[in-house]
Amino acid sequence: MDKNRVTRRVLLLGSLALLGSGCSSTWGPTISPIAAKPRVDPRYRRREVPYNGSEPPGTIVVDTVERYLYYVEGGGSAIRYGIGVGEEGRTLKGRVRVGRKAEWPSWTPTENMMRRKPHLRQYAGGVSGGLHNPLGASALYLYRGAEDTMFRLHGTNEPWTIGQAVSSGCIRLTNEDIVDLYDRAPVGTTVLIV
Repeated sequence: MDKNRVTRRVLLLGSLALLGSGCSSTWGPTISPIAAKPRVDPRYRRREVPYNGSEPPGTIVVDTVERYLYYVEGGGSAIRYGIGVGEEGRTLKGRVRVGRKAEWPSWTPTENMMRRKPHLRQYAGGVSGGLHNPLGASALYLYRGAEDTMFRLHGTNEPWTIGQAVSSGCIRLTNEDIVDLYDRAPVGTTVLIV
């Protein structure tokens, strides 16, 4: 196993004390995990489930209404992850692909995000990757053809937002779940967002 991967997982387990949301809805001071009680509703915890859809193994299916992401496996099963989604009207739909991946990615708010939420202008120069970053432990960058859609599947340091419509459009998973999905889904993976 890669030494950086072990370090990332170890750091990930200690990262729940930090706040921030990728494709940010909020960005603010950190608080302790005891004060935040960062828990995920049990129905949004990762698990293997039956899958009878038509997508082939290795496909990611994102159900923004039910707030689940499925990584389709063979034999009629999938790994299901709970997700946080974009606020109403702020999400990508249709078929895209994973165009690139990054561990501890940097984050820069888009011009649209800064227009809607002027306080994000302070991050216009970007935020380096790490425990403080709103994209969390990993990100899968979604492309349509050769174009970056500016939408991501990424981690979050706000695990209590899983199951809610809170982001500026990206799909967020717990940091633990995005690390798991990152390991399963190579660049080129088809993603269907419904």
